[in-house]
Amino acid sequence: MGIDIIGVITILVVVFLLSILILFITRYKRCPSDKILVIYGKTGAGSAKCLAGGAAFVVPLIQDYEYLDLTPISIDVDLRGALSKQNIRVNVPSRFTVAISNQEGTMLNAAERLLGKNKDQIRDIAKDIIFGQLRLVVATMDIEEINSDRDKFLTNVSSNVGAELRKIGLSLINVNVTDIQDESGYIEALGKEAAAKAINDAKRSVAEKNRDGSIGEAKANKDKRIQVASADADAQIGEADANAKSIDGENEAKIKIAQSNAERQVKEAEALRIATAAEKIQKAKSLEEAYLAEKEAEQARAARELATKEADVIVRAEIEKRKLEIDAEAEAEQIRRLAKGEADAIFMKREAEAKGMYEILSKQADGFEKIVKAAGGNSKDAVLMLIADKLEELVAQQVEAIKNIKIDKVTVWEGGNGDSDGNSTSKFVSGLYKSVPPLNDLFNMAGMNLPQYLGTPETQALESKEVRPTEETEDKGPKE
Repeated sequence: MGIDIIGVITILVVVFLLSILILFITRYKRCPSDKILVIYGKTGAGSAKCLAGGAAFVVPLIQDYEYLDLTPISIDVDLRGALSKQNIRVNVPSRFTVAISNQEGTMLNAAERLLGKNKDQIRDIAKDIIFGQLRLVVATMDIEEINSDRDKFLTNVSSNVGAELRKIGLSLINVNVTDIQDESGYIEALGKEAAAKAINDAKRSVAEKNRDGSIGEAKANKDKRIQVASADADAQIGEADANAKSIDGENEAKIKIAQSNAERQVKEAEALRIATAAEKIQKAKSLEEAYLAEKEAEQARAARELATKEADVIVRAEIEKRKLEIDAEAEAEQIRRLAKGEADAIFMKREAEAKGMYEILSKQADGFEKIVKAAGGNSKDAVLMLIADKLEELVAQQVEAIKNIKIDKVTVWEGGNGDSDGNSTSKFVSGLYKSVPPLNDLFNMAGMNLPQYLGTPETQALESKEVRPTEETEDKGPKE
């Protein structure tokens, strides 16, 4: 039984591993060279991950994939009635070849805007963009430029259309403009003008060639006549010379010798003159080169001295500037240190005051704790002990309250109307005595009671009546 369970577990494990392997094989996608693999879902790299070639593993459930076809798409654009820069409407039939781009940044644009669309849909989108940009290019050029400078026109079209197509993930492969026509016949007129000019140029060239032929023929006849006449004259001169030679042969020989000698002397003098002039020219050039070299040296020395002076001024200015900066930094550092020192001093003073107050309160608390212990742990008795210690001062303050009253300087007007509580004079003195706070009241304000050996409130009142002063007064008139 145990063996059967182990076998079942083994089979399950093998099946699980095979499932994982099959899943991995089926989800590992390879990208052909003419397509782009687009993996979308949770890719961790934006809206999609694009691969032009290679392979990638597509995670089940959280990722999926599609392909974008890189096959070129041919688009016929029959642009009609586009306004040129001269406000002349032209027709520009052309053919554009586009394809989905496999460039790194443009692939993502194609994945975001063209994924899932067929070729016809892509062609329609591109065609709208091409129409707009082609009209824009035509509007910026003259008819002559469009018709004669096709390279410039195609360059402008490729630049504008290519930039807009890249925004949706397409690249422009080729532009072919078949023909350019205008509704007003302007281009046709330009063609006729060019043809007429070519015909006229050809006719003028033929006429010039005919003219050159006639002139050449006339010149040839003229040269022939001149040469014949010259030959006849030379023949007659030859005969005369032959006759004269026999007579003047000796003289001519002498003349030739003399001429030869003269020519030799002239040539020698000319050679000497040329040699002398060349020597002087060479010396002058040497002096000129020396002067130029000396001038350049002086200029270089002046420039070096000027640079040295400028460097000295700049260095001194930089040193002065650095010195000012250092002084300012030092002053700021001194102010900071003084401020920090004052702050530290205030902090230490406050800390010392706090520590002193803490020590005083601690000592007072320790002393009070010892007094409470001496009173047997009764805090009220401890307070009574503290007050008893201050009793002498309290009594002294009571006496101080009335000791400076001059009784002999008090004037009492007595009307003689007495009762059982005494006359007016006795009441005045009694009231004056009562104005001194009784000792029992002081204890009551402190929340305590006097000990019985110091008397009770009744005994104090009785004693107060017994010690009330009496004065004999007259029935009428003041008594001092």
